[in-house]
Amino acid sequence: MRVIDTIADYRSHLDALRGAGSTIGLVPTMGYLHDGHVSLVQASVAAGDATAVTIFVNPLQFAAGEDLASYPRDLDRDLELCERAGAAVVLAPDVTEMYPRPSLTTVTVGELGETMEGASRPTHFAGVATVVTKLFAMTGACRAYFGEKDFQQLAIVTRLAEDLNLPVEVVGCPIV
Repeated sequence: MRVIDTIADYRSHLDALRGAGSTIGLVPTMGYLHDGHVSLVQASVAAGDATAVTIFVNPLQFAAGEDLASYPRDLDRDLELCERAGAAVVLAPDVTEMYPRPSLTTVTVGELGETMEGASRPTHFAGVATVVTKLFAMTGACRAYFGEKDFQQLAIVTRLAEDLNLPVEVVGCPIV
């Protein structure tokens, strides 16, 4: 398993995998992995994909008053779990790699992001949609795996891929 921290190296590595005939499965995470995340990696591996896992605590998903700094992190443990589950590559960038300057362009999700969790966290799903769009663009995945546990997020990401005609199949995986 290769661990990468820059977008350029990540793209180059995935281009080489595709050049060798691999399809790419993407499992985007914010780290601090649990059995549900591991099951997503395993689903991607079982589908025959070269599996790319991203570990990135996205600041755009946190509103004022939500404590980004206290979000749990354990990269060494996460990498061990990814390797055991069969991931081919892990992208673990820092914030300045993902957002080298303030973004002028973001993705909004409309009414799907305004109810349930979105009612109490009005900027959360715009942050999710923006980072997922970036990850889809830089990964070039054939499939992306999301847990059904986060039903609203799964619905938003599925609609995002459909609305923007992104060439990725969003795969919802059962709760474990």
